Order: sequence, then C-alpha cells, then structure tokens
Amino acid sequence: MTDWVSISSLATAGGTLVLAVATFASVRSANRAARAAELSLLAGLRPLLIPSRPADPEQKIFFADDKWLVLPGGGGAAAASDEAVYLALSLRNVGSGIAVLHAWWFSPRRILGEAAHAPLEDFRRLSRDLYIPVSDQGFWQGAFRDPQTPQFRAAHDAVSSRQPFTVEILYGDYEGGQRMISRFSATPRGDAGWIAAVSRHWNLDRPDPR
Repeated sequence: MTDWVSISSLATAGGTLVLAVATFASVRSANRAARAAELSLLAGLRPLLIPSRPADPEQKIFFADDKWLVLPGGGGAAAASDEAVYLALSLRNVGSGIAVLHAWWFSPRRILGEAAHAPLEDFRRLSRDLYIPVSDQGFWQGAFRDPQTPQFRAAHDAVSSRQPFTVEILYGDYEGGQRMISRFSATPRGDAGWIAAVSRHWNLDRPDPR
C-alpha cells in the first residue's frame, strides 16, 4: 500500500529545501548587488590629492596672525621667523569627490623609499577644515608657533637653510570617510621658491592596493 503520509512529508521537506536554497541564492545575489552599489557610491565620493600643475594660477594664502604667502602652481611656500614657521603647498584634487583636509605631519627631511606613514596620533589637527573641489586647485597650509618645541626648531632650521622637507596630509571625503594619507615633499629651487611632489598614498578605511 502506498504510504501517502510519508510521501507527503518527503515532498514537503524537499520543497522546503528547494525554497531555502533559492532564498539563500537570492540573498547572496542581493548582498552582492548592494555591495557593488555601495562601492560605486564610494568611488563617486573618493578624493585624491596631488601637487597642482605649474600652469595653475598663484594663490595668496592667509594665516590667522595676518601672515600672507604667495603660492605658485605646482609648488610650495615657506617662511620662518623667531615667532612662527609658515608652510603651504599648492594641490589639485584628481579624484571623483570633494577633498576635506583634516590634519598633517611634518618632517624636516625628504623621506624616500618604502617608509610607512607617521602614526595617526602624531598628526596635527588643522585649525579649520580645508576643501578642494573635484578637478580643481586648492591648498594645504600649516604653521608652528611655539619656539620652545622641537618641531618648531626642526621646521625653522629646514626652512631657513632651504632643506627639502616632507609633509603628510590626512584627508577624506565630505562625509568624513575614505580617509587617506598622501606624502608630499617640498624641494627648494633656485628662485627662492619650492617645488612640490607626491610620492605615496595610503588608504586608512579600506584595503590598500599594495
């Protein structure tokens, strides 16, 4: 005699298994689609800073204590006195999202090779956020104002003796994510100006490509 109860139970179990497999596949597909959409959105917000072009116009940079620096395209500017050291770099955003500059770190020498970026706790917070639009020119500025600190003396000596120096800039997108560190160097040139260059970029909130 046919055991219809057992057949019915097996059919129900089989149908449930098929439904579970289909649901799992559907969820995985939806997750992949959502992740792809998220990555596409983030890519549209992602900034990337490099030195501006030499043909870009000069910028006049104002500091809070009424100090001005003239910043040429593709270059940097620096000035040192007994009271303060002023630094600036002309930058261009070649990414797809607006760049918001947050903090910076200074070294009185040019850093070459594969050296890691400075620890985040050593970065100096900017006194105001700086913004660089997409495909446009902007700048970074920083200053040392405490002559009693080792950082002031190191920066003062580097600028006064016109030695190459390094600045690492921490920035991200306008939502505060996708933080990056870019390492820039400033090298003195014959006309008392400085040439800006970039050597490395690091991702902080997503995997690094290297």
